[in-house]
Amino acid sequence: MSSQNTPWGKSTTQHFFTLTPAHILDAVERVGYRCTGRCLALNSMENRVYEVEIEVDDVKALRSPSERFVIIKFYRPGRWTWDQIQDEHDFLFDLVDADIPVIAPVPAADGHSVFEDENLGLMYTIFPKAGGRSPDELDDEQCERVGRLLARLHGIGAMKKSDHRIKLDPETYGINNLKWLIDSGTIPIDIRERYQRAVEKICMISAPWFKTAACQRIHGDCHLGNLVWGQEGPFWVDFDDMVMGPPVQDIWLMIPGRDEFAQRKLQLVLNAYEMMRPFDRSTLKLIEPLRALRFVHFAAWIGKRWEDPSFPRAFPQYGTPHWWASQTRDLEEQVSLLL
Repeated sequence: MSSQNTPWGKSTTQHFFTLTPAHILDAVERVGYRCTGRCLALNSMENRVYEVEIEVDDVKALRSPSERFVIIKFYRPGRWTWDQIQDEHDFLFDLVDADIPVIAPVPAADGHSVFEDENLGLMYTIFPKAGGRSPDELDDEQCERVGRLLARLHGIGAMKKSDHRIKLDPETYGINNLKWLIDSGTIPIDIRERYQRAVEKICMISAPWFKTAACQRIHGDCHLGNLVWGQEGPFWVDFDDMVMGPPVQDIWLMIPGRDEFAQRKLQLVLNAYEMMRPFDRSTLKLIEPLRALRFVHFAAWIGKRWEDPSFPRAFPQYGTPHWWASQTRDLEEQVSLLL
Protein backbone atom coordinates (compact mmCIF):
# COMPACT_ATOMS: atom_id res chain seq x y z
CA MET A 1 0.00 0.00 0.00
CA SER A 2 1.29 3.44 -0.85
CA SER A 3 1.00 6.54 1.30
CA GLN A 4 -1.76 7.70 -1.01
CA ASN A 5 -4.34 5.12 0.09
CA THR A 6 -3.52 4.37 3.70
CA PRO A 7 -3.44 6.69 6.71
CA TRP A 8 -0.19 5.18 7.90
CA GLY A 9 2.14 5.70 4.94
CA LYS A 10 4.86 3.17 4.24
CA SER A 11 4.89 -0.05 6.23
CA THR A 12 8.45 0.64 7.35
CA THR A 13 9.21 4.08 8.75
CA GLN A 14 12.14 5.73 10.38
CA HIS A 15 11.74 7.00 13.90
CA PHE A 16 13.05 10.03 15.69
CA PHE A 17 15.73 8.54 17.90
CA THR A 18 18.45 10.80 16.48
CA LEU A 19 16.72 14.06 17.45
CA THR A 20 18.66 16.05 20.03
CA PRO A 21 18.07 19.53 21.53
CA ALA A 22 20.81 20.84 19.24
CA HIS A 23 18.98 19.52 16.16
CA ILE A 24 15.72 21.07 17.35
CA LEU A 25 17.18 24.50 18.06
CA ASP A 26 19.13 24.52 14.78
CA ALA A 27 15.95 23.72 12.86
CA VAL A 28 14.11 26.63 14.49
CA GLU A 29 16.96 29.06 13.82
CA ARG A 30 17.16 28.04 10.16
CA VAL A 31 13.66 29.47 9.77
CA GLY A 32 14.88 32.83 11.09
CA TYR A 33 14.33 32.81 14.86
CA ARG A 34 16.95 33.21 17.59
CA CYS A 35 16.59 30.62 20.33
CA THR A 36 17.40 31.12 24.00
CA GLY A 37 18.27 27.44 24.36
CA ARG A 38 15.15 26.46 26.27
CA CYS A 39 13.35 23.50 24.73
CA LEU A 40 10.50 21.39 26.12
CA ALA A 41 9.09 18.17 24.62
CA LEU A 42 5.29 18.18 24.29
CA ASN A 43 2.93 15.24 24.36
CA SER A 44 2.63 13.72 20.90
CA MET A 45 2.66 10.07 19.85
CA GLU A 46 2.63 10.33 16.07
CA ASN A 47 5.05 13.21 15.55
CA ARG A 48 7.73 14.88 17.65
CA VAL A 49 6.63 18.27 18.97
CA TYR A 50 8.61 20.77 21.04
CA GLU A 51 8.06 24.15 22.62
CA VAL A 52 11.06 26.39 22.00
CA GLU A 53 11.72 29.74 23.65
CA ILE A 54 12.88 32.46 21.26
CA GLU A 55 14.64 35.75 21.84
CA VAL A 56 12.38 38.81 21.68
CA ASP A 57 13.76 42.30 21.06
CA ASP A 58 10.97 44.16 22.86
CA VAL A 59 9.37 42.12 25.61
CA LYS A 60 7.04 44.98 26.54
CA ALA A 61 5.48 44.86 23.07
CA LEU A 62 4.28 41.29 23.54
CA ARG A 63 0.52 40.86 23.72
CA SER A 64 0.83 37.49 25.45
CA PRO A 65 3.57 35.46 27.19
CA SER A 66 2.95 32.77 24.54
CA GLU A 67 4.65 35.00 21.96
CA ARG A 68 7.99 34.20 23.59
CA PHE A 69 7.70 30.65 22.26
CA VAL A 70 7.18 28.75 19.03
CA ILE A 71 6.10 25.15 18.49
CA ILE A 72 8.13 22.99 16.15
CA LYS A 73 6.63 19.77 14.80
CA PHE A 74 8.79 17.10 13.15
CA TYR A 75 6.65 14.84 10.98
CA ARG A 76 7.06 11.08 11.25
CA PRO A 77 8.88 9.88 8.11
CA GLY A 78 6.80 7.74 5.79
CA ARG A 79 3.45 8.99 7.08
CA TRP A 80 2.73 11.93 4.78
CA THR A 81 4.42 13.14 1.63
CA TRP A 82 5.52 16.76 1.23
CA ASP A 83 2.44 17.42 -0.94
CA GLN A 84 0.12 15.90 1.64
CA ILE A 85 1.54 18.10 4.38
CA GLN A 86 1.25 21.13 2.13
CA ASP A 87 -2.43 20.31 1.58
CA GLU A 88 -2.91 20.48 5.35
CA HIS A 89 -1.16 23.86 5.49
CA ASP A 90 -3.12 25.23 2.53
CA PHE A 91 -6.36 24.34 4.30
CA LEU A 92 -5.16 26.14 7.43
CA PHE A 93 -4.17 29.23 5.43
CA ASP A 94 -7.61 29.24 3.75
CA LEU A 95 -9.25 29.12 7.18
CA VAL A 96 -7.10 31.97 8.52
CA ASP A 97 -7.97 34.07 5.47
CA ALA A 98 -11.64 33.52 6.32
CA ASP A 99 -11.09 34.60 9.96
CA ILE A 100 -11.81 31.13 11.28
CA PRO A 101 -9.87 30.50 14.52
CA VAL A 102 -7.17 27.90 13.88
CA ILE A 103 -3.44 27.76 14.49
CA ALA A 104 -1.72 27.94 11.11
CA PRO A 105 2.00 27.36 10.47
CA VAL A 106 4.49 30.19 10.17
CA PRO A 107 5.59 30.62 6.53
CA ALA A 108 9.12 31.54 5.56
CA ALA A 109 9.95 34.68 3.59
CA ASP A 110 9.40 32.81 0.31
CA GLY A 111 5.95 31.67 1.46
CA HIS A 112 6.52 27.96 1.96
CA SER A 113 5.78 26.38 5.35
CA VAL A 114 7.13 22.83 5.07
CA PHE A 115 10.84 22.71 5.89
CA GLU A 116 13.26 19.82 5.69
CA ASP A 117 16.29 18.84 7.71
CA GLU A 118 18.22 17.00 5.03
CA ASN A 119 20.74 15.57 7.49
CA LEU A 120 18.03 13.89 9.54
CA GLY A 121 15.62 13.23 6.68
CA LEU A 122 12.82 14.93 8.60
CA MET A 123 10.21 17.42 7.44
CA TYR A 124 9.09 19.96 10.00
CA THR A 125 6.90 23.00 10.55
CA ILE A 126 6.89 25.97 12.92
CA PHE A 127 3.67 27.06 14.63
CA PRO A 128 3.04 30.01 16.92
CA LYS A 129 2.21 29.10 20.48
CA ALA A 130 -1.32 29.95 21.62
CA GLY A 131 -2.55 29.65 25.18
CA GLY A 132 -5.76 27.99 26.24
CA ARG A 133 -7.33 24.82 27.62
CA SER A 134 -9.32 21.97 26.08
CA PRO A 135 -12.78 21.57 27.62
CA ASP A 136 -13.74 18.28 29.27
CA GLU A 137 -17.21 18.71 27.80
CA LEU A 138 -19.26 21.43 26.13
CA ASP A 139 -22.07 23.31 27.85
CA ASP A 140 -25.10 24.36 25.83
CA GLU A 141 -23.72 27.74 24.83
CA GLN A 142 -20.41 26.21 23.81
CA CYS A 143 -22.21 23.58 21.72
CA GLU A 144 -23.94 26.30 19.76
CA ARG A 145 -20.76 28.29 19.29
CA VAL A 146 -18.82 25.24 18.16
CA GLY A 147 -21.63 24.27 15.78
CA ARG A 148 -21.48 27.64 14.05
CA LEU A 149 -17.70 27.55 13.84
CA LEU A 150 -17.69 24.02 12.42
CA ALA A 151 -20.16 25.13 9.75
CA ARG A 152 -17.84 27.96 8.76
CA LEU A 153 -14.83 25.63 8.78
CA HIS A 154 -16.64 23.14 6.55
CA GLY A 155 -17.83 25.92 4.28
CA ILE A 156 -14.20 26.82 3.56
CA GLY A 157 -13.25 23.15 3.35
CA ALA A 158 -15.79 22.58 0.60
CA MET A 159 -14.44 25.40 -1.57
CA LYS A 160 -11.35 23.47 -2.68
CA LYS A 161 -10.35 19.85 -3.07
CA SER A 162 -7.32 18.29 -1.44
CA ASP A 163 -5.48 16.57 -4.27
CA HIS A 164 -3.12 14.53 -2.11
CA ARG A 165 -4.82 13.70 1.20
CA ILE A 166 -6.56 10.35 1.53
CA LYS A 167 -10.31 9.83 1.51
CA LEU A 168 -11.97 8.67 4.71
CA ASP A 169 -14.12 5.71 3.70
CA PRO A 170 -14.50 1.97 4.45
CA GLU A 171 -11.77 1.08 1.97
CA THR A 172 -8.97 3.25 3.35
CA TYR A 173 -9.77 3.13 7.05
CA GLY A 174 -11.36 -0.32 7.11
CA ILE A 175 -10.26 -2.82 4.47
CA ASN A 176 -6.72 -1.50 4.00
CA ASN A 177 -6.02 -1.45 7.74
CA LEU A 178 -7.62 -4.88 8.15
CA LYS A 179 -5.37 -6.26 5.42
CA TRP A 180 -2.30 -4.96 7.21
CA LEU A 181 -3.42 -6.37 10.56
CA ILE A 182 -3.95 -9.80 9.00
CA ASP A 183 -0.86 -9.85 6.79
CA SER A 184 1.38 -8.75 9.65
CA GLY A 185 0.03 -11.44 11.97
CA THR A 186 -0.91 -8.81 14.52
CA ILE A 187 -4.36 -10.29 15.27
CA PRO A 188 -4.20 -13.55 17.29
CA ILE A 189 -5.15 -16.50 15.08
CA ASP A 190 -7.90 -17.74 17.41
CA ILE A 191 -9.89 -14.50 17.04
CA ARG A 192 -8.79 -13.39 13.59
CA GLU A 193 -11.79 -14.79 11.72
CA ARG A 194 -14.32 -13.10 14.03
CA TYR A 195 -12.49 -9.78 13.84
CA GLN A 196 -12.19 -9.96 10.04
CA ARG A 197 -15.84 -10.92 9.62
CA ALA A 198 -16.99 -7.97 11.74
CA VAL A 199 -14.84 -5.42 9.90
CA GLU A 200 -15.83 -6.70 6.46
CA LYS A 201 -19.54 -6.68 7.42
CA ILE A 202 -19.32 -3.08 8.63
CA CYS A 203 -17.56 -2.01 5.43
CA MET A 204 -19.99 -3.88 3.19
CA ILE A 205 -23.06 -2.36 4.85
CA SER A 206 -21.76 1.19 5.03
CA ALA A 207 -19.91 1.50 1.70
CA PRO A 208 -23.05 2.55 -0.25
CA TRP A 209 -23.81 5.17 2.43
CA PHE A 210 -20.38 6.74 2.01
CA LYS A 211 -20.71 6.81 -1.77
CA THR A 212 -23.77 9.03 -1.58
CA ALA A 213 -22.36 11.37 1.09
CA ALA A 214 -20.61 14.63 0.20
CA CYS A 215 -16.84 14.40 0.59
CA GLN A 216 -14.67 17.44 1.29
CA ARG A 217 -11.75 18.75 3.33
CA ILE A 218 -12.38 18.22 7.05
CA HIS A 219 -10.33 18.32 10.24
CA GLY A 220 -10.57 14.54 10.54
CA ASP A 221 -9.66 14.25 14.24
CA CYS A 222 -11.95 16.90 15.68
CA HIS A 223 -12.28 15.65 19.27
CA LEU A 224 -12.33 17.95 22.28
CA GLY A 225 -8.59 17.51 22.85
CA ASN A 226 -8.01 19.40 19.59
CA LEU A 227 -10.40 22.20 20.52
CA VAL A 228 -8.73 24.81 22.70
CA TRP A 229 -10.53 27.60 24.53
CA GLY A 230 -8.42 30.75 24.84
CA GLN A 231 -9.09 34.28 26.01
CA GLU A 232 -10.84 35.14 22.75
CA GLY A 233 -12.80 31.90 22.47
CA PRO A 234 -12.34 28.49 20.85
CA PHE A 235 -9.87 27.53 18.16
CA TRP A 236 -8.81 24.27 16.54
CA VAL A 237 -5.35 22.75 16.55
CA ASP A 238 -3.62 19.69 15.07
CA PHE A 239 -4.91 19.17 11.53
CA ASP A 240 -2.39 16.33 11.07
CA ASP A 241 -5.24 13.86 10.38
CA MET A 242 -6.93 16.11 7.82
CA VAL A 243 -8.72 14.03 5.19
CA MET A 244 -11.27 14.24 2.44
CA GLY A 245 -14.37 12.96 4.19
CA PRO A 246 -17.99 13.56 5.23
CA PRO A 247 -18.50 16.60 7.53
CA VAL A 248 -20.33 14.42 10.06
CA GLN A 249 -16.93 12.97 11.05
CA ASP A 250 -15.97 16.25 12.73
CA ILE A 251 -19.36 16.61 14.38
CA TRP A 252 -19.67 13.20 16.03
CA LEU A 253 -16.12 13.38 17.40
CA MET A 254 -17.12 16.55 19.24
CA ILE A 255 -20.17 14.77 20.71
CA PRO A 256 -19.21 11.06 20.71
CA GLY A 257 -21.79 9.72 23.18
CA ARG A 258 -24.94 7.78 22.35
CA ASP A 259 -27.05 8.49 25.45
CA GLU A 260 -29.92 10.96 25.73
CA PHE A 261 -27.65 13.67 27.17
CA ALA A 262 -25.23 13.38 24.24
CA GLN A 263 -28.05 13.33 21.69
CA ARG A 264 -29.42 16.59 23.09
CA LYS A 265 -25.96 18.15 22.79
CA LEU A 266 -25.67 16.85 19.25
CA GLN A 267 -28.94 18.52 18.30
CA LEU A 268 -27.68 21.82 19.73
CA VAL A 269 -24.56 21.56 17.58
CA LEU A 270 -26.53 20.64 14.46
CA ASN A 271 -29.15 23.38 14.93
CA ALA A 272 -26.42 25.99 15.32
CA TYR A 273 -24.48 24.51 12.36
CA GLU A 274 -27.55 24.84 10.14
CA MET A 275 -27.81 28.53 10.96
CA MET A 276 -24.60 28.99 8.96
CA ARG A 277 -24.61 26.14 6.45
CA PRO A 278 -26.91 23.31 5.32
CA PHE A 279 -26.20 19.90 6.84
CA ASP A 280 -27.31 16.63 5.28
CA ARG A 281 -28.92 14.89 8.26
CA SER A 282 -29.13 11.62 6.35
CA THR A 283 -25.37 11.35 6.94
CA LEU A 284 -25.98 10.91 10.67
CA LYS A 285 -26.27 7.19 9.86
CA LEU A 286 -22.53 7.30 9.13
CA ILE A 287 -21.71 7.96 12.79
CA GLU A 288 -21.67 4.31 13.87
CA PRO A 289 -19.64 3.05 10.88
CA LEU A 290 -17.25 5.97 11.39
CA ARG A 291 -16.92 4.95 15.03
CA ALA A 292 -16.13 1.38 13.96
CA LEU A 293 -13.59 2.52 11.37
CA ARG A 294 -11.89 4.52 14.11
CA PHE A 295 -11.52 1.32 16.16
CA VAL A 296 -9.77 -0.42 13.25
CA HIS A 297 -7.75 2.70 12.49
CA PHE A 298 -6.55 2.82 16.11
CA ALA A 299 -5.58 -0.86 16.16
CA ALA A 300 -3.51 -0.52 12.99
CA TRP A 301 -1.92 2.70 14.18
CA ILE A 302 -0.55 1.09 17.33
CA GLY A 303 0.58 -2.01 15.45
CA LYS A 304 2.45 -0.08 12.81
CA ARG A 305 4.22 2.03 15.43
CA TRP A 306 5.07 -0.83 17.82
CA GLU A 307 8.81 -0.57 17.12
CA ASP A 308 8.71 2.97 18.52
CA PRO A 309 9.52 2.46 22.24
CA SER A 310 6.90 5.00 23.32
CA PHE A 311 4.06 2.82 22.03
CA PRO A 312 4.57 -0.31 24.19
CA ARG A 313 4.86 1.99 27.19
CA ALA A 314 1.66 3.86 26.32
CA PHE A 315 -0.39 0.77 25.34
CA PRO A 316 0.83 -2.13 27.51
CA GLN A 317 -2.38 -4.16 26.95
CA TYR A 318 -2.16 -3.98 23.16
CA GLY A 319 -1.81 -7.38 21.53
CA THR A 320 -3.02 -9.39 24.51
CA PRO A 321 -5.89 -11.87 24.00
CA HIS A 322 -8.08 -9.76 26.31
CA TRP A 323 -7.43 -6.59 24.27
CA TRP A 324 -8.29 -8.24 20.95
CA ALA A 325 -11.34 -9.95 22.40
CA SER A 326 -12.60 -6.58 23.63
CA GLN A 327 -11.95 -4.97 20.25
CA THR A 328 -13.78 -7.76 18.47
CA ARG A 329 -16.82 -7.53 20.75
CA ASP A 330 -16.94 -3.77 20.18
CA LEU A 331 -16.91 -4.26 16.41
CA GLU A 332 -19.59 -6.94 16.60
CA GLU A 333 -21.72 -4.51 18.59
CA GLN A 334 -21.19 -1.97 15.81
CA VAL A 335 -22.42 -4.53 13.28
CA SER A 336 -25.62 -5.00 15.29
CA LEU A 337 -26.20 -1.23 15.32
CA LEU A 338 -26.01 -1.10 11.53
CA LEU A 339 -28.43 -3.95 10.84
